Amino acid sequence: MTKLLALLVAVLLVAPVGAAHAGRSADAGGSGGSVVEVRGAPATSLETTEKPLDGKVIVIDPGHQLGNHNFPEKINRLVPAGGFRKECNTTGTATNGGYPEATFTWRVSKLLQARLEHLGAKVRLTRVANREDRWGPCVDARGRAGNKVHADAKISIHGDGSYTAGAHGFHVIAPTDRRPWTHDIYRTSKRLALDTRAALKGRGLTVANYIAGGNGLDFRSDLATLNLSDVPTVMVELGNMRNAGDAHRMTRPAGRATYAAALAAAVRRFVG
Repeated sequence: MTKLLALLVAVLLVAPVGAAHAGRSADAGGSGGSVVEVRGAPATSLETTEKPLDGKVIVIDPGHQLGNHNFPEKINRLVPAGGFRKECNTTGTATNGGYPEATFTWRVSKLLQARLEHLGAKVRLTRVANREDRWGPCVDARGRAGNKVHADAKISIHGDGSYTAGAHGFHVIAPTDRRPWTHDIYRTSKRLALDTRAALKGRGLTVANYIAGGNGLDFRSDLATLNLSDVPTVMVELGNMRNAGDAHRMTRPAGRATYAAALAAAVRRFVG
């Protein structure tokens, strides 16, 4: 009798522990309990990084090159531009304080590259440095850069240099319909231009007040960078470097980050 009583007490003491353990296992597999790590799988979905641009290829064209002014013979030679010929490149403009357009476009392009790669895109730049001992590439090479890698989009980044009194703001340039050069891309390029304008405005930037139409869009047929592209492409003048307000933004890290964030949003909206 004494042995039987001892056995019953032992069973009663053990049973609640086993029941409690079973309850925790059920909670872990349900919606309200702890996370149980499974070997070979992440402990939580937060470890999975979103890559909305995975598999996309984007070409960024940082306008000009810092050393172009040191190679006048090379940048002044004529190259194909889409049914006509024009100069290989130019020196670009600068702020009144001497901050070069080439440096501005390079720094914005590198910020944009980092953002797009973080989103999963493969990014190709038309130049790989910003140096006084380098020149080019020519506008025909820039125009065809997206074709070689079957890019989903190409953005050429610039700063304007208008001396018109009070001229400020950004504008986006897209190709016109020119057979056989741009007939296959002018519609998609216009959509990219609209997305780019919307993204820049969304960051609080104002459209140019010195471009015909006043809506921040310009359609041109004289730019090799656009004419020779077989992929959707735009050229964006992010501001007027001769304007004090625009120059203030362009020469500061926070301002360049704003431009890069807007352009990344535009690309994501267009190709995503």
